[in-house]
Amino acid sequence: MHVTYSTNQSQVQVDLEIENTLCRLRKEARVNNMVVERQQTLKELAASNVENQPLCINIDNNVNFELKSGFIHLVPTFNDLAGEDPHTHLKEFHMVCVGMKLNEVDEEQVKLKAFPFSLKRAAKA
Repeated sequence: MHVTYSTNQSQVQVDLEIENTLCRLRKEARVNNMVVERQQTLKELAASNVENQPLCINIDNNVNFELKSGFIHLVPTFNDLAGEDPHTHLKEFHMVCVGMKLNEVDEEQVKLKAFPFSLKRAAKA
């Protein structure tokens, strides 16, 4: 069955069977999407997406720079003692390294070179 609709510029003929099929398929797609979303747990939804992150540490051996002793003294230390929070250590380490700006040196390269200086005693072993 065909129905004709008038618009300001022209008349459009619509096949109701095709229109009904399109509406049904759209509804099914919405329901299927909702089912997929419901199957994910809160833990899965809260987890970060690691698909786009590199799976290894990339060290650029062509970058040659030296860490100054003044910067090394600013790096927070982690001893792996009771009561020390490794997450806090990493946050503080990140903040110090972000403040260290070297020409033509990536922030990640600075972190990789400075991190061993942040480990002391049991954490270094």
